[in-house]
Amino acid sequence: SLATATLEVAAAVWALRGPGRRPIIYATSAILVFLAGYQIVEAIFCTGSPVTLAFLPRLAFMIVAWLPPTGLLLVSLLYPTKKPFLRWYAYGMYLVCAGLVLGVATDRGFVTATVCEIVFARYTNPTALYQTYGQFYQSGLFAMLLLSAYGVTVADDRRQRLLLGQVLLGSIAFIFPSLVAVAVLPAANNALPSLMCHFALLLALFLVRLVWIARRETVQVAEENAVPAT
Repeated sequence: SLATATLEVAAAVWALRGPGRRPIIYATSAILVFLAGYQIVEAIFCTGSPVTLAFLPRLAFMIVAWLPPTGLLLVSLLYPTKKPFLRWYAYGMYLVCAGLVLGVATDRGFVTATVCEIVFARYTNPTALYQTYGQFYQSGLFAMLLLSAYGVTVADDRRQRLLLGQVLLGSIAFIFPSLVAVAVLPAANNALPSLMCHFALLLALFLVRLVWIARRETVQVAEENAVPAT
């Protein structure tokens, strides 16, 4: 909904305007903007005229496709030890994402029908490209979940565990409820992308907490450094 999108955009602006490690802030804000972008586009094509519907459903998929690689980039920035392969994995996912986004943009049959319900949209995706897109998206999200979980278990620093824990909890909070809803609600069939982006408000809340924790630590370190030695 537009209300959810407004909250996510406001959270991204709040994160960008404050102190903190800029790479972490930028990655977190980007995730919030992608989530808001999907919500805005879905709200437009669910209330717009049939003429506007031709490209907008595909645009929604194109926007949210950037979430998994950006989430993996965020995890790599928070990881307790420098693991170059994590950063390169995220970059590789960006390259795959760019190819998929180009394919979705040029494939007019990627979404052949859209049914807007009260709180979500159901899509008909008959092409093989959608299967590839789904595998990319789900593998990226589960990698984000598993890598953040592993990072929490191996991190010696309490602050790093706390920051990675926000990504882990946020991932759990929006991935599993979406899967359960699709499994138990017949009306939610073919609505997984829409449901995940709505439940992603929970991810957004944990990301806001992540920024707040990182900002608090940054301010504390700055204050300690500003105190003259006696």
